Amino acid sequence: MTGTGRVAMVEQVRPPVSDEKIDDEIDRLLDALDTVHDEGWYPEVEVVRPWSAHNPRISGEFARPGAIRRYLHRELRELAAAGATVTVRASRPAIGFDDPAFFAALDEDRFDLRVKKLFLFGPERMAISLDRLSHYTGTPAESFQRHVLFTNYAMHVESFLERFPDAERPDRDGVQMPAYHHPRAGGDGVTLVNIGVGPANAKTVTDHLAVLRPDTMIMIGHCGGLRNRQELGDFVLATAYQRADHVLDGVLPADVPVIPSLRLNGYLMDALGDAGATWRPGVVHTTDNRNWEFNQSATLARMRAARAVAVDMESATIAANGFRYRIPNATLLCVSDKPLHHEPKLAGGARAFYEASKRKHLGIALEALERVRREHPDGLPGSEVRSVDEPLLGNGPDGV
Repeated sequence: MTGTGRVAMVEQVRPPVSDEKIDDEIDRLLDALDTVHDEGWYPEVEVVRPWSAHNPRISGEFARPGAIRRYLHRELRELAAAGATVTVRASRPAIGFDDPAFFAALDEDRFDLRVKKLFLFGPERMAISLDRLSHYTGTPAESFQRHVLFTNYAMHVESFLERFPDAERPDRDGVQMPAYHHPRAGGDGVTLVNIGVGPANAKTVTDHLAVLRPDTMIMIGHCGGLRNRQELGDFVLATAYQRADHVLDGVLPADVPVIPSLRLNGYLMDALGDAGATWRPGVVHTTDNRNWEFNQSATLARMRAARAVAVDMESATIAANGFRYRIPNATLLCVSDKPLHHEPKLAGGARAFYEASKRKHLGIALEALERVRREHPDGLPGSEVRSVDEPLLGNGPDGV
């Protein structure tokens, strides 16, 4: 859709706003955003912060703002409550996917460090990611919840649907990365995405999911255990990653430290203890070569140097994109084989292990997310993933 006539509507919230009226006032602004979008324009949000000496006036454009309505409500409410003036208006006609100008507008590397951004993404980048999320997952982008789990096995999907039989499912068969959603009020439910095996899918889905600004991302996959005392069914809680997946090397150099959220890891540790699980923390080596065992020497040398305790194909990719896009994330893996100890992953004995581990694995992750909801209802603080060029609309309670 492209705009055919200038939308005259301008809506504004100015201080002071009473606590009794602030939610209604923000809803009025968000309704105006939707109206501008429906008329075929990119809606613009302008925030004026009288307390800022260097960046008092910041603006940004959006596409399909209804997809992130709950996020925008939280962020704009916090700004308005602090005394900012927030204005919504039409900016420019939306560009169609088939317009030659659309491709050029997708470049997200164009940063001016002298000018603070309102949002991490431009409207064209947002529009195509929302469209591709539906294509890859078989569900609308609007269905995604604030907490997202990733798995690489259908068994976790089975366990998720046992626990949440009314969950929203893909609208068609054969989608590349099917998503399942257990909604709660305010989008505070949980989404599970089966990304399959390999870092390419992990990068693809997190590239697009980032525009929705989820509160948490957790990988609950399987791994090869690398230590003598690990047993099949033990858990691994990643404390760092060795990035041999390579899919993000061009945009995030491999020497950039990437660590999981300390708070989220703490909640996972407590949940592991409550479940009586056997687990160990440590470095996860993520590779893009499923058959690394065929040419072992280089990989083994890297694992040994990093003191790695596990090997998989997705965790570092999700963590690196979580860091890159400022999303708190963590990794909880379950040991399904021990490639260095004569216990490879073979078809014959795998099913019994999977059946024994899947419910416990999912339950631990869900217990940790319940702690997040209870103790950080506005999202986990993201100081470890914030940057010097951080957009005004941040992730969590430290973005004003």
